[in-house]
Amino acid sequence: MKVVVVGGAGSMGQAVVRDLIKQEIFDKVVISDVTLDKERISEKILMNKKTALENVDLYEYEKLLNVISGAKIVVNCAGPFYKTTMAVVRAALEAKANYIDICDDYEATQMLLSDPTLNAEAIKSNIIILTGMGSDPGTNNILAKWYAEKMDFVEDIFLYWVVSIAEISGAAMDHSLHMIIGKVPQYINGELVYLEGGEGAETVVFLPPVGECIVRFVGHPQPLTLPKYIKGVRNVIIKGALFPKWVDEYIITQKEMGFLQNKTIRFKEVEITPYELTLILWHNIKESKDKGPSASALKVVVKGKKGAKKVRYTADILGRMAPGTGLPAGIAAGMIAKGIIKEKGVLVPEACVDPKMFLSEFIKRGAKIYEQYTEERTLDIEDL
Repeated sequence: MKVVVVGGAGSMGQAVVRDLIKQEIFDKVVISDVTLDKERISEKILMNKKTALENVDLYEYEKLLNVISGAKIVVNCAGPFYKTTMAVVRAALEAKANYIDICDDYEATQMLLSDPTLNAEAIKSNIIILTGMGSDPGTNNILAKWYAEKMDFVEDIFLYWVVSIAEISGAAMDHSLHMIIGKVPQYINGELVYLEGGEGAETVVFLPPVGECIVRFVGHPQPLTLPKYIKGVRNVIIKGALFPKWVDEYIITQKEMGFLQNKTIRFKEVEITPYELTLILWHNIKESKDKGPSASALKVVVKGKKGAKKVRYTADILGRMAPGTGLPAGIAAGMIAKGIIKEKGVLVPEACVDPKMFLSEFIKRGAKIYEQYTEERTLDIEDL
């Protein structure tokens, strides 16, 4: 069975490829990328008999379609997804290939979910368009669903994440700046609202060596999706940050000073946006700058009721960003290939991925999830 990984030469893409070549069901794994510098691709991947390389710009539609032709699944790892998603989805639809991405831009998710024609096309073609199957969104959506199913009533879902600047490169930096621009979705008191990105500062403690970090509102899609599949939830809050602390502080300052504006300006016969210039400069951080440990961390908090008790589940995950993001997509690809995920149409992880089965596969691959459970209830007369 053939699978294509668009953006497969990047760090996240290679993490997906590493997982796919270990799965017996896939006999051909095509790495499609606009930049196929073999020096940046793992030698183990290059030497594997299942892999093939295709130098394709995803905006060259006919070439992309030709590469996807005959594939059972296309995994899109080419971000930033607010720019790339629709191009790859359209090619997958025409090729009648199942589509998975690791999209973390709420705008792209919004486009996919709000288009009834797209959903109808996918169902007619008997394929799934599964968006947000990475780490955040992805694993934490599934954890939220897992804990929600243990409760009678869910009140709050809080999703927190941090990523070290040491792990950021390429399109990930674009997303990191973009996610705090303008108003971003949050689900508060049973309503979808849009709050200013980069505000709502809160201190959260993650697993060591990350520890205490300040996180803020970011433009991720979970407030758009989780309330649809976890009925009755009152709050879905998503906050994130880059660390060490100086990184996020610089980004917030740049936003306040207008350096993240996308309005074109003309300077000495050159047209450029402040955002484009800022993004270029972020790719030139001095080597001497403290970049923190090469680690990322997630925290999922789900609060609700079980019988007469108020209960709270907290899950913490620590690891490298690339495998943490790539493994979930690889797991989902295997589940689709084996017919375990049967749903068709435009969907998100919490709508179609069985939490128990996914988490079992995730843990088998070496993931460690640290869980805390607390409960409280009112003292009853029968207790006296």
